[in-house]
Amino acid sequence: MTRHALRFVALCLAVLAHPVLAGPLAPTQPAMPGKAVSLNAQTIDLTLGDAVFLGLRDNRAIRSAYLERIAQKFDLRVEEDRFTPKLVLSGRHLANRNQDDRYRQSEVIPQTTLLGEYGTQFSLSWSNQLTQADRAGRTRNDGATFTVIQPLLRGAGRDVATAPVRLARLAEQANRLALKATVSDTITQVITAYRELLRAQEQLQIARDAMERSRQLLAANQAMIAAGRMAEFEIVQTEADVATQELAVEEAANQLDASRLELLRLLALDLHTQIRAADTLDATRIEFGLAQALTAAQEQQPTYLTQLIATEQAAINHTVARNEKLWDVSLVGGATQVRDRYPGTTGHDTTRSWEGYAGIQVDIPIGDLSRRQAEVRARVAVENQDIRLADARQSLERDVGDAVRDLGTRWRQYEIAQRARDLSLRKLDIEREKLQAGRSSNFQVLSFESDLRNAESARLNALIAYLNTQAHLDQTLGTTLESWDIDLND
Repeated sequence: MTRHALRFVALCLAVLAHPVLAGPLAPTQPAMPGKAVSLNAQTIDLTLGDAVFLGLRDNRAIRSAYLERIAQKFDLRVEEDRFTPKLVLSGRHLANRNQDDRYRQSEVIPQTTLLGEYGTQFSLSWSNQLTQADRAGRTRNDGATFTVIQPLLRGAGRDVATAPVRLARLAEQANRLALKATVSDTITQVITAYRELLRAQEQLQIARDAMERSRQLLAANQAMIAAGRMAEFEIVQTEADVATQELAVEEAANQLDASRLELLRLLALDLHTQIRAADTLDATRIEFGLAQALTAAQEQQPTYLTQLIATEQAAINHTVARNEKLWDVSLVGGATQVRDRYPGTTGHDTTRSWEGYAGIQVDIPIGDLSRRQAEVRARVAVENQDIRLADARQSLERDVGDAVRDLGTRWRQYEIAQRARDLSLRKLDIEREKLQAGRSSNFQVLSFESDLRNAESARLNALIAYLNTQAHLDQTLGTTLESWDIDLND
């Protein structure tokens, strides 16, 4: 192998060993500004912001999505590298023997190809062959070959030649939207799970307060019986209510554990970690116009934007399929130069030869329905995508309208539930005062106590539903990341 060939091989190996290609897989992750959460305490008071931060950091679905982005980005890089020169380095070394001689043969053939943005194909190769024979001596053959092919019909034109790159870039946009959707959906799940933990905590407190009131009523009944102001058998109702409230406390505690475990699973934390939702349950009314919401959704909703991208991809595929039906007519040209060196009568002799050609080649498929089949399928895909896009527009309008209307309805329900809870509490206080004065019955007090418990639960559920509706509205509009100031770092 010649000195120039060795230098060429070393250069190629250095390029292949470049750290950009050999670097480790290191996915990024989404981030929120200024967040740090410590998990060293025995019982952790977790705010909603902390839960969202931990979800971004450790949630398995998000981590998996970012790992997948490594392969997706490299897919795009491969397609964008389509119009850069490609180098293939071939070589071999043989030791041969026949009835006349023994010889060793070394051969190096680097070849580079280049595809142009209008379908032009360039190829340049160089062959260097060295043969060392015991009897025949040393011979050498080297030469270069250059070819050009310019399609005129099939494969010709910028629209067709760059179609794979444009499809890859559209796929990359769709992949980024899918990542945004994954992060948004996960954050919404974390928000919902956190508020379920809040609901469970509040429900447990409601049950404990109800049990305490029942025990106070039981003590009051016992005092009234001792004073002869109540028949002894009437206390059975109160004792049954105390037992019912103890059962409700156990059920609420069990639901609290289930909600805690679900949140820990979403945060990918140890299931033995003791956490407590530290946020206070409060709500303020949010006004959102339907026209404003629909505009935001059309600009940011990942599912709808992905459908727009799919429509554009179908149009590109249809263009390519129509081009594939055409004849393969191409202009071709090339040149070859070869030099031979071999032992002669006065040392080494050298001969040179060259050849050039130019012309046109035609490939006409006859009776091949597969090309027509691809075009028919591509045309049907375009028409189907138009239908899907129309359905996506209507679905988006419906979903946004439902979300905006639901937000207003949930707020009105919360206001009604708040008023009903206040009136139920006032009603119970009045009835307990009447019982102390002997103007009411134990049954009536217990009935009003049940009304208060139901009203408190209804208020809690209405408040949680309103807060969750805000999160689902963000998800429907595609504004979850913006609302939480989350950067995808992609």
